[in-house]
Amino acid sequence: MSFFIGNVRGDRTPGIIQGNPLNGLCERICIQTQKVFDACLQQTQIEGQEIILTDFRPASPAFPLTFVSGQNDTTQPFTVSNLSIERLDDRPNFARVRATVTIPVEVVYTDANNVAGTARGSFSIDEDVVLYVPQPSIMPYSVQATGGVILTEGTFPPDAGSPLTVNCCLALILKVVADAEILVPSYGYCLIPPCQSFTEDVCSGYFDLPLFPTPAPNIE
Repeated sequence: MSFFIGNVRGDRTPGIIQGNPLNGLCERICIQTQKVFDACLQQTQIEGQEIILTDFRPASPAFPLTFVSGQNDTTQPFTVSNLSIERLDDRPNFARVRATVTIPVEVVYTDANNVAGTARGSFSIDEDVVLYVPQPSIMPYSVQATGGVILTEGTFPPDAGSPLTVNCCLALILKVVADAEILVPSYGYCLIPPCQSFTEDVCSGYFDLPLFPTPAPNIE
């Protein structure tokens, strides 16, 4: 079973609230998490972006390569560097936030021998936005980036060592966060259902059939 399989709905499982949302509240709890003070979303189309690729798998592919697809490398985070925060005198608690965001990507290709492979790389963009930035405190805030990117087109160079040129669609979230202990209402601990084991039962469809044929209807 899982939270979303079978008849395990109730006040102690996640999901859509049905009925009175106060029903089942039993305590106020302190959780340690990241509080997001502000965030903004930028969606942009980038053309002619150059990416130096490394970590070819399998190694030493036969050039030229043919681009198949690409997206952000989900095993690596977006990183923020060259951060500059300038508070705005006419807008208390707001600041001009400038930073360089580096986006890791993974590219799928086929080589000259029609062997499929992958490679990794990254590219950077400069951000210049206005965000709410809290006042200094003992627990520091930080500026983080996350999001997703897909590479819609790509042109490989004729040999190794030169950059891949791509067009891509980027959705980038820039946010101001800080580690904090937050007081939230709680329904208590989650009720964890037992796991439902995955099986490939080749006979399940056959065994679901009735044992005997359905009687014919009365014919007049």
